[in-house]
Amino acid sequence: MQTISILGSTGSIGTSTIDVIARHPEQYQVYALTAHRDYQKLLNQAQAVNATHVVLSDDSVMADARDYAVTIGCTAQLHFGATALETVVQADEVNTVMAAIVGAAGLLPTLAAVEAGKRVLLANKEALVMSGQLFIESANRNNATILPIDSEHNAIFQCLPHDFTYGELADSGISKVLLTGSGGPFLEYDITAFADITPAQACAHPNWDMGQKISVDSATMMNKGLEFIEARWLFGLDNKDIEIVLHPQSTIHSMVQYVDGSVIAQMGEPDMRTPIAHALAFPQRISSGVAPLDFSQLRDFTFSTPCPERYPNLYLALAAAKRGQSACTALNACNEIAVAAFLAGQIGFTQIAQLNSLILSKHIDILLPSIPAVLACDELARQLARQYLQEFLC
Repeated sequence: MQTISILGSTGSIGTSTIDVIARHPEQYQVYALTAHRDYQKLLNQAQAVNATHVVLSDDSVMADARDYAVTIGCTAQLHFGATALETVVQADEVNTVMAAIVGAAGLLPTLAAVEAGKRVLLANKEALVMSGQLFIESANRNNATILPIDSEHNAIFQCLPHDFTYGELADSGISKVLLTGSGGPFLEYDITAFADITPAQACAHPNWDMGQKISVDSATMMNKGLEFIEARWLFGLDNKDIEIVLHPQSTIHSMVQYVDGSVIAQMGEPDMRTPIAHALAFPQRISSGVAPLDFSQLRDFTFSTPCPERYPNLYLALAAAKRGQSACTALNACNEIAVAAFLAGQIGFTQIAQLNSLILSKHIDILLPSIPAVLACDELARQLARQYLQEFLC
């Protein structure tokens, strides 16, 4: 029996995790669910899975949450504030943590789970993008297990040989990793009309059902850039070891190419319950609730290279990866500010990349020897982004 805490249970990954767990009550029990401020959904989830604890990181909803818990008869213990997130992942009763908080807010609680030596199902790519080697070193030092949840990284993990040694591609006969991406909703959209793209259009992904932030990142392909950085740290890869391939159908989730000419691909429906189920049960397999591919219905199977003019954010992320850790940390921070401003209707779609490019050009590369240094770099980039954002406001 695995006892699990879910960080970010009200988001798309958290909701899908609960769906998979509910199919296997004999194998999983929920210790804690967490959210930022959506107390109604969180408490309803807690009722459904009999969670022992719930955490709301925004303590301004404390009174309303307590009243609602009484109304629905939820008996889970309520906790409030960001530090409570770390408490429920480090509890002795917990052996597995789903890290599904979106953005930089997920770094500290995810790292807390790593430091406690937990089995961490990593959906929060920003934790690795921001802290890189510090995160990996902590996992090694504390004997934590990191299992990737992003569909692409989970696919790569499944395509690697079972005896793969971190960073040793040549020893396994691997020539490169092929990181696939759909290209988002604007793969064939008129580039001259990009400035008029609305948040609703950007959030309408053709294949995946995701939250707003990651949907916009997918539309700009910043998401793929962040995944490129994440893949480097997860598997010990160099920049040259990874090739990004557009695959609009999202049937192949990523591939590993071997020196003998073989390519091993992981395929499936575009449904996050598949990688979630894989990581939950690894090394065994369990049902995810996802229907298998019907190959008789697969018509198009296309691949291409992403265009820099169409996806400048992707190439900003690749440039940051070449520069080093602090550039990655700064770009991630600025992008969160830019995407939030776009979703709020403050800036246009093309201005996301413009603001990111501006802040990255002003960033001075520095060493980040500690998590406090990472957080300071993140905050400095956010302050700079907010400052220059005023020049972009609609």
